[in-house]
Amino acid sequence: MLTAVIMAGGKGERFWPKSRIKLPKQLLKLTGEDTMIQSTVKRISRIVDYDNIYIVTNPDYASIISNQLPEVPTGNILVEPMSRNTAACIGLAALHIEKRCGEDAVMMVLPSDHMIRDEDEYIRVLEKAAQVAQHNTNIVTIGIKPDHPETGYGYIKMGQRITARGMEPVHEVEAFVEKPDKETAEKYLETGQYLWNSGMFLWKVSTIMKNIKIHMPKLYKALSVIRQAIDSDDAESILYKEYEKLDSISIDYGIMEKADSVYVIPADFGWDDVGSWTALERIEEPDENGNIIKGNILSVDTKKCIIQGGNNKLLALLGLEDLIVVDTDDVTLICPKDRAQDIKKLLQEIRERQLTDYL
Repeated sequence: MLTAVIMAGGKGERFWPKSRIKLPKQLLKLTGEDTMIQSTVKRISRIVDYDNIYIVTNPDYASIISNQLPEVPTGNILVEPMSRNTAACIGLAALHIEKRCGEDAVMMVLPSDHMIRDEDEYIRVLEKAAQVAQHNTNIVTIGIKPDHPETGYGYIKMGQRITARGMEPVHEVEAFVEKPDKETAEKYLETGQYLWNSGMFLWKVSTIMKNIKIHMPKLYKALSVIRQAIDSDDAESILYKEYEKLDSISIDYGIMEKADSVYVIPADFGWDDVGSWTALERIEEPDENGNIIKGNILSVDTKKCIIQGGNNKLLALLGLEDLIVVDTDDVTLICPKDRAQDIKKLLQEIRERQLTDYL
């Protein structure tokens, strides 16, 4: 059986001030008529029944997600009591899938806030990856073929190819590597051996639980307690108690970098992680002045800007270039495009000044 787990607890801070604690990036309409999580679920529903799609999120977003995704059963929206990174999130989902679908069910683990341009190719690659994941204790990840020396992504170094020529290329993973500097990223691109880490994983429930037991025994112990409490009257309090003990560890660090039988499928389906405001330049069509504009905007002699208006208020810009301008009811952001990755510094300043209403 094929199942999907969509991780939807992130805050999307680099899309502030549109993305807020109460309404993060994955719940916004940044790239079309649907919110990002709606697009993600709609894509994967081509090969996974809605009854087998699970959303893992936090208490702040659960009701909004339920409203945005009425097709997904309410019981499939799994609420973590607190954030403990992706390893705990995935472990919790594995417990629920194991209970409902059995340990041989294949889990596809997907981010909730990425964009895919070629959905047919995306589905084809995932179906192939699911076939590989069904065998033995294989762990499969999807690597994106890079087209420029990106410093904002982690990379996967491909090892030996395990499939014959003429078949879908599947490689052993030689290494997961952290976000590189520009010079290192250029070298990665030149070798042709490195792929962008998409954060998409596939495995059987039994495979991920076995690896958690081996490599993350503390998490496995907590999950064992949680498993016994599922559907009981004490389920919520026990979940809270066990989560409180956990360290915040990513699945990459906790499992992927340590496990055996880890494979990667190189893919090219128009993937974008939509990581910051400048991503809109890769997604949206600019106007004749190179601007990406949304909202009630008046611009004169303004070039190469990303401009997002709020509600119906007129936003007027004169003589600007290479800026990000985002207007909401209570905040207006103005910054150079090359500082888009530093928006988190503003949020840190807001926290230090205790201006929490603006987060």
